[in-house]
Amino acid sequence: VQLQASGGGFVQAGGSLRLSCAASGGIFPINAMGWYRQAPGKQRESVATITSSGTTGYADSVKGRFTISRNSAKNTVYIQMNSLKPEDTAVYYCYADYPRLGVCWGQGTEVTVSS
Repeated sequence: VQLQASGGGFVQAGGSLRLSCAASGGIFPINAMGWYRQAPGKQRESVATITSSGTTGYADSVKGRFTISRNSAKNTVYIQMNSLKPEDTAVYYCYADYPRLGVCWGQGTEVTVSS
């Protein structure tokens, strides 16, 4: 199984970015998918999740600004990030939770928000 994340970059505060993550190589339908992030010197934290039925969950710090979605037919998860703040600067990691196999991670994509 491989997860390929893309869409990171450099943006000014108040700007927007959209991250994508495509999973490949799995046999079974994916359960939950989502995003974590890790800022310099901090622990990795959950940002957003979406279940196979479309139920979403967000960290309090991103509620109202970030929107997670997925295309199950393409095994792809997205996160639309609006009103970005400098504190959103981090490496963003996607994951996919497979039956029996467990959680698989993408390689990370860097997001930098300047003030």
